[in-house]
Amino acid sequence: MQDDALRERLNLLRTQIDSHNHRYFVLDDPEISDGEYDALMSELRRLEERRPDLVTADSPTQRVGAEPAEGFSEVRHPVPMLSLSNAFDPDQFLAWKERAAALLERDDFDLVCELKYDGLAVALTYEDGVLARGATRGNGAVGEDVTQNLRTIKSVPLRVLGKAHPRVFEVRGEVYFPKSGFRQFNEERAAQGLPKYATPRNTAAGSLRQLDPRVTAERPLDIFVYGLGYAEGDAPATQWETLRYLGDLGFRINPNNALAGSTEQALHYCREWLEASENLDYDCDGVVVKVDRLDYQRHLGVVGREPRWAIAYKFPATQAVTRLLDIRANVGRTGAINPYAVLEPVDVAGAEVKLATLHNEDYIRSKGLMIGDMVVVERAGEVIPQVVRPLPERRTGEETAFEMPKECPGCAEPVARPEGEATWYCVNAACPDQLVRLLEHFVGRGGMDIEGMGRKLGRTLIESGLVKDAADLFYLRADQLLSLDRMAEKSVSNLLAAIDAARNRPLARVLTAMGIGHVGSEAAALLARRFRSIDNLMAAAEDNLTDIDGIGPKIAESLTSYFSNEGNRVVIEKLRGAGVRLEDEAVEEPANRPLDGLAFVVTGRLRGFSRSDIAVRIKELGGSVTGSVSKKTSYLLAGEDAGSKLADAERLEVPVIDEAGFKDLAGGA
Repeated sequence: MQDDALRERLNLLRTQIDSHNHRYFVLDDPEISDGEYDALMSELRRLEERRPDLVTADSPTQRVGAEPAEGFSEVRHPVPMLSLSNAFDPDQFLAWKERAAALLERDDFDLVCELKYDGLAVALTYEDGVLARGATRGNGAVGEDVTQNLRTIKSVPLRVLGKAHPRVFEVRGEVYFPKSGFRQFNEERAAQGLPKYATPRNTAAGSLRQLDPRVTAERPLDIFVYGLGYAEGDAPATQWETLRYLGDLGFRINPNNALAGSTEQALHYCREWLEASENLDYDCDGVVVKVDRLDYQRHLGVVGREPRWAIAYKFPATQAVTRLLDIRANVGRTGAINPYAVLEPVDVAGAEVKLATLHNEDYIRSKGLMIGDMVVVERAGEVIPQVVRPLPERRTGEETAFEMPKECPGCAEPVARPEGEATWYCVNAACPDQLVRLLEHFVGRGGMDIEGMGRKLGRTLIESGLVKDAADLFYLRADQLLSLDRMAEKSVSNLLAAIDAARNRPLARVLTAMGIGHVGSEAAALLARRFRSIDNLMAAAEDNLTDIDGIGPKIAESLTSYFSNEGNRVVIEKLRGAGVRLEDEAVEEPANRPLDGLAFVVTGRLRGFSRSDIAVRIKELGGSVTGSVSKKTSYLLAGEDAGSKLADAERLEVPVIDEAGFKDLAGGA
């Protein structure tokens, strides 16, 4: 066969097989028999074996073709993969809708209802129509490159259908393990004498993180795609149009998605699927409701790590009854004494539950729990199981009351309960259990990300006296580590290299690692962006902190309390002395502050800014932002669909400007 004819035949075979894969795995509507499909694949393999130089990355034969990886590299998402806030009843859902309506200054907008799958979120990037990269959600900003594993999922297109698509675009989806496939998978493992897996969700997540894609390929994973994360050039104007567009490109879209023209229709959809979700072949723990128009979504923006334009309406948790065998306590990284339940093992929503949270002493008292009670245990999605209530009618008289320990379970020092709080705390700042937890948090992936430092090694370092606080990690020497059990030269060398690399983590990661109460990765990023250095942050007053969108009084109080502690300041100075980076590179500040003394009110939808972004920019340039128009307002910045505030400005003769006018006023900034 001549080269041109061979290339033409290969292209035809790949196109035909892609089409049949789409009909079988995505549309569930095959049009040829398995034998006919196998014949096409056999011919394609035979031709590619004859001419391996003509094999392409998007060929159907290449779904499993990579060697096992040594590890996963990081992928930074071009647009963060956000979490969702939750609503657990109609009132909470309506409150979310009313907040969105208030910010949009209108309530006549459509909502898109999508089932909430209990799987693993992923991002798929396509370049020139071909799958180039696939990544897990990770911490929302950075995920793991699992491209080769995602290629094994038959419903993930290696090449999109049609030619009308952006040159580069990223789609977001949820990988899941179908319940029918999971049952069969476990039956096969049992037949081989292997232990069964607990839940489809965790097994799906573990399958995607196999270093050998051939292992992933043995597991019948599937995917639903639910949105565009990023696209070069034009994109659909609404979420509903986006779903249809992605379906036309060959992605698997859930057929149960619905467009709701009113709040009542959206709630009806939620109630309907609460009853029907058990009939699905995948785990579903709620409904995601999104504002349909994407320009409205941009206007609503994000608070913390959650979009204002979407909410997860969660179904009631799955419950089971078991015996409360004991109540014990452990020590958290802040010194909090955390009681937990030891349960007679019970299956709850497909997972074996042996332990459950009890929150604090008041929770135990308010529930009237006694050791030995039969209790109702609840588990919803990935939430930690909790004890809901006892069943006093089933008591035998042998139950015993729980008493909060008067000594720390980690160091046997006294515990104390501050006035007005529900939590007891260990008063020993040198408590080894507390330090173990703090160290585990400090070296975690969201913090300093020191590979090779687990809880076991952390405890060993503390018990040996080599580490008395987190900063001591940066002063460890090879000879000290080699003196410990099971520490060989290679592992010591790797650990010291990981510690050295951590010295240059950005300020936001350092702040996250410190374990300051209520300061997670999102708040840390906001603080780092505003203050740029640990010294500036330590010098900030609470008023300066709460002036930042996303930083509330609780976070501000926690920060000032943390930095006023002399022991914490000592640790910070030790970090500085060890060469840990405590400031970010300087950013170019405005040569002047053209908005000094000016008060703005923002209304309507802006094209170039979200509501929170424009507020930050105004403040950076010296201005202030208020929520209502008054005679003290300098300018009303009005976007599209401006509402009553525009009328107020006209009545009070307050100047009205658009985005172009704002840029002129800000000197082009």
